[in-house]
Amino acid sequence: MAGRADGSRHTLAGLPVQATPSAAPTIAAMALHFEVHPVDPQPRLLKQAAQILQGGGIAAIPTDSSYALVCRLDDKAAAERLRSIRAVDAKHLFTLLCRDLSELASYARVDNRQYRMLKVGTPGPFTFILEATKEVPRRVSHPSRRTIGLRVPENRVTQGLLEAMGQPLLASTLIMPGETDPLNDAAEIIERLDGQLQAVVDAGACPMHPTTVIDLSGAEPVLVRRGWGDPAALGLAFETEVE
Repeated sequence: MAGRADGSRHTLAGLPVQATPSAAPTIAAMALHFEVHPVDPQPRLLKQAAQILQGGGIAAIPTDSSYALVCRLDDKAAAERLRSIRAVDAKHLFTLLCRDLSELASYARVDNRQYRMLKVGTPGPFTFILEATKEVPRRVSHPSRRTIGLRVPENRVTQGLLEAMGQPLLASTLIMPGETDPLNDAAEIIERLDGQLQAVVDAGACPMHPTTVIDLSGAEPVLVRRGWGDPAALGLAFETEVE
């Protein structure tokens, strides 16, 4: 059973502890359950969830498309545990969730043409594949093309957590091995993944709309997946998409 977060600082077993700045972070088996308002999320609870992520934890969080598993970008051990939960190999591409276009541009090489498209599509239901900068660890980018998927979510809970983190989050849609649809209920996420997560941020059900994925790393844009976002809004027209 997951612990419930309240106003005091907790261990991941739900017991109050005295803060000790010099202490090493501990990864425990029990997930803390943060119930937040979907429109006006409590900053105090988001800050607590961010502290768990900063300490090496993995969290399930709501986004404007679905629930996602997230961890700190530069945390190799957490990223490997995330891969294990999803049962995906090193070829699986993560997505970087960024606060805004300015932050996104720190982790991807963006020319003027791409920037104009990104400005229209962020925040919003698009994931853009771009050439990664050296700020992105090689282990989370495409092994041969050195690309990374990035997006700026239009969700107040996600944005509040990113603000509390002060950096992007490495993310993967919360789809369990052998299944096709993301988990969309916090209670089910806790029941099925308690012991593998350190936090669940619960803002109710997500829209369950996949993002539209557009590859901007080549000479011409390529539609990788048609989802919630309309490419026409970016001035793009595609007859087919990549399988």
